[in-house]
Amino acid sequence: MRTKSSIINIAAGLGNQIIITVLSFISRTVFINSLGIEYLGVNALFINILGMLSLAEAGIGSSIVYSLYKPVAENDQEKINKLMRLYKRAYLVIALVVTLLGLSLLPFLDTIVKDSDIPNLALIYVIFLVNTVVPYLFTYKSSFLNVSQKGYIVTLVFTLSSILSTSLKIGILYYTEDYILFLIADCLITICTSIYLVTIVNRKYPFLKHKVIGKLDDETKGGIIKNVKAIVIQNVGGYLVLGTENILISSFVSIVAVGLYSNYKMLIDIGRTFINQVFNNLYHSIGNLVSVESKEKIYSIYKVMLLFSFWLYSLLTILLYVLIEPFIKLWIGPEYLMTGGVLIVLMLLFYERGMRNSISTVKTTAGIFHEDRYAPLVQAAVSLGISIVLVHQIGITGIFLGSLISAIVVPFWVTPYLVYKKVFQKPLFDHFRQIALYTLVGFGTLYLTHYLCGFLPAASFVQLIGKGVIALLVVNLVYVIVFHRTAEFVYLWGVAKSMVGKLMKRNKNNQEPEVDV
Repeated sequence: MRTKSSIINIAAGLGNQIIITVLSFISRTVFINSLGIEYLGVNALFINILGMLSLAEAGIGSSIVYSLYKPVAENDQEKINKLMRLYKRAYLVIALVVTLLGLSLLPFLDTIVKDSDIPNLALIYVIFLVNTVVPYLFTYKSSFLNVSQKGYIVTLVFTLSSILSTSLKIGILYYTEDYILFLIADCLITICTSIYLVTIVNRKYPFLKHKVIGKLDDETKGGIIKNVKAIVIQNVGGYLVLGTENILISSFVSIVAVGLYSNYKMLIDIGRTFINQVFNNLYHSIGNLVSVESKEKIYSIYKVMLLFSFWLYSLLTILLYVLIEPFIKLWIGPEYLMTGGVLIVLMLLFYERGMRNSISTVKTTAGIFHEDRYAPLVQAAVSLGISIVLVHQIGITGIFLGSLISAIVVPFWVTPYLVYKKVFQKPLFDHFRQIALYTLVGFGTLYLTHYLCGFLPAASFVQLIGKGVIALLVVNLVYVIVFHRTAEFVYLWGVAKSMVGKLMKRNKNNQEPEVDV
């Protein structure tokens, strides 16, 4: 059941992402041509700032969702309703806090946005704030679909919403070039989408509307409070590491540099989001697995996830490294390229974070929040310190180097240590030996792929597609040769064959003519 639900959710997520990716490129192209790079920088910066304000959520949702896995698996409707009532109340408070924090930043906008002549900055910022706050009033309901392994419903709704929103915004930019109207349209569709998801959940799970009597037991409440305290610190540290890049670039470089980086970030995030569609949907299946299975079973599935993570993240790293800058040249022009080794550092960051995905998933779904609560703050201190020093020495590349160095210094070691000690109860050396092997294979494959792709120029999109095909073939061929005898590959291959077999059988049944009897 877990496998079937994961496959459905993954397929829905990937289909959604293909549609969103196409629309994103069209939208970004129209945005740049209509408004210019400075508006693009402001857009990216305000998203970053509102991400900072969203730290008020601070993992309350994650902790309550973790507490829901077991009662959902046991269909304990009474406890589910008590947790959902807590979830709702928490998010009402969060919405109020984010609103107040957001309004308190209004007087400082001119200081944060460096060298900008964009009018109505305050109004633009307030619309961003409303678009951030409103979903908090409804998120607690849509999250229940994910816990129940019905994430494909959320994905489908957001796909349709994104198609409508992006199409409408493209039309607004193309015909009016009105940025404020562009933002208002996005905000209205966000509100309508949130309300519609709540309606679906109420219809699908009517027991969630029942009046809740009594309070949560002290053990559950104490566990949530303990986890929330830990996640607050982790999320603050995590934001200071990952969420302050645009603020640092705007403050120490320029708002135009934020716009240039946002194109690279968009392309990298597309790759990351494609993979996350797989792992986010596996996440809730892993949560269910951890709550009911033995540590041996969890460890065996983790090893499969680790190979799968390496395969996907290293493949995307190589593809992006080979294609991203030629694509930007053909798409919007060479003047939008960044220099100074930025791409290399961004690719290393992408790979390193990706290879922590599997171990972090086990850690989170196992409820390990408290033990490493200070690690993100240490990482943030290292990251910000190094970034601020290096940005003065080598420019924008220094900001990303600070993030990379801090990741290697702190979570690269701490997260595996906790999972191997508390969940797997196995030697930590096994983890780093496997990571070293995968990374060695990955770098060797990168060198081979880059060398072979160098024989084909990228003077047109057709040639660029040719480079991509070469990269895909080389990487997958090398990995099949290297890993085909491993138990993890055999498991993945078996899942793939089973999926193909079911699809073919279903297609055959659909094509068989009806026979009158």
